[in-house]
Amino acid sequence: MSAPPLSARSRSLATGLRAVGAMALVMLLASCSFLGQSKGSSSQGNSTGQADPSIAAAAPDGLKDIYSQKVVWEPCEDKLQCAKIKVPLDYAKPDGKTIEIAALKMSSTGGKKQGSLLVNPGGPGASGYDFVRDAGASHFSDKLRSNYDLVGFDPRGVKRSSPVTCLTDKERDEARAKIYTPETDAGLAILRADNKAVAAKCAEGTGPVLAHIDTVSSAKDLDVLRAVLNDSKLNYMGFSYGTFLGSTYASLFPNNVGRMVLDGALDPSLTAEELTSGQAKAFDKALHAYVAHCLGENGCPLSGTVEDGIQQIRDLIESVKQTPRTAKDGRVVGANTFVSGLIVPMYGNESWPALTQALDAAMKGDVSPMLRLADLGADRAPNGKYTSNTAFAFGAINCLDYPSSSDTAAMRAEEQQLVGVSPTLGYFFAYGGANCADWPYKSTRTPAAVEYTGSAPIVVVGTTGDPATPVEWASALRKQLGNASLLTWKGEGHTAYGRSNSCIGDAVDKYFVDGKEPADNTVC
Repeated sequence: MSAPPLSARSRSLATGLRAVGAMALVMLLASCSFLGQSKGSSSQGNSTGQADPSIAAAAPDGLKDIYSQKVVWEPCEDKLQCAKIKVPLDYAKPDGKTIEIAALKMSSTGGKKQGSLLVNPGGPGASGYDFVRDAGASHFSDKLRSNYDLVGFDPRGVKRSSPVTCLTDKERDEARAKIYTPETDAGLAILRADNKAVAAKCAEGTGPVLAHIDTVSSAKDLDVLRAVLNDSKLNYMGFSYGTFLGSTYASLFPNNVGRMVLDGALDPSLTAEELTSGQAKAFDKALHAYVAHCLGENGCPLSGTVEDGIQQIRDLIESVKQTPRTAKDGRVVGANTFVSGLIVPMYGNESWPALTQALDAAMKGDVSPMLRLADLGADRAPNGKYTSNTAFAFGAINCLDYPSSSDTAAMRAEEQQLVGVSPTLGYFFAYGGANCADWPYKSTRTPAAVEYTGSAPIVVVGTTGDPATPVEWASALRKQLGNASLLTWKGEGHTAYGRSNSCIGDAVDKYFVDGKEPADNTVC
């Protein structure tokens, strides 16, 4: 995948050194699977959302019909409501073809709601529909849910919303099992050829929407969602990549921002290469934190000092790289797949015990638990079915959002730099420039600091031990936004709200419910 807001770079568009999308994965790892449906408020019959005339009247040029559309919310997913919202395929042609955005609503539990709270869990490519359905009732506080309808949606290109479609499940298994050596000229040529073939299949399977799943277009969709929900201002909570979507929205529609929390912040000014380097360094830091914790626990397979434990993991990865292992189900596990499994539980320290178990098994010769972790990150169910298109949406969106260099010398130099900042994992973050080299559509964005001129303050949240969105990025985003405050959680793992402490939770809830902005630079 291409230079990632939310993931280590992959060796191939089809493989997955990818720990997907923020909070949904953290909760998935904590429980190994979502248990049942969430218990949202009861909804009987259909409800038709008639747009508020004053909101429709304020629609951007050419979009009045889109903003004034009637939306039918139908019962779905055990006491929840679902709808499809029409948006332009290409905002440069507002009267042209349209696509539909799938949304899911968990009604507020209180007697009088303040409005809707739209949620994006990250990725890019993660399903907000699934996140609210599966985790809305547990991840968001009772106070917040009593005041807002929670609304999750699949951004364009994701799952139910004109999804990026590339490979069959069998082809995905085969692609993930491939072993690449891009540090050699022959190996890099094979990687590029495979990426080119996958890109062609994505173009064929997806159609014209593939050219229009950039973040700016998704931010414009977000304003349509706000309008059809009859909210004069957007109330929004974005995790990880969702912070990039949120800050993009704030720059495009500053006067429409209501209450916005951006948790696990991405710095919009960074290039693809800078994002990758920051993540490699942060994952190395997180790995050290994990090893230190493991060494203090019973049953830890590592020994000696923290650096001794790091070296033992490095030796294990190298052994798998030199001699790929076979899991119990017969699948071959190379180093890229092994490292994919290694980084997945690093997104949440509540999942560190799963990593300990997988390392213990691998040191005893069984890589099956590590493969299972890699499968979780790739959204592969035990029956071999893939439950999302996140991997493909991730790559496609990033290819439009981030220009990157596929020059061989530049990628070789980047590999050395990445190994320097992360001796254990840096190699596996390299050669991302090859992913978009033959993508059918060129990037549409130049990375730059975000500009926000709105009067509503925005809250940015960072976590000191975040491996995917380093805490420094939160500080940078807060400064770029200007009218904002920064909350920092001193903890491990990716993002903070819903998995940290009452200090973070209360501050966010008071902001959304009571309109009380937390003091800038609050540390929890």
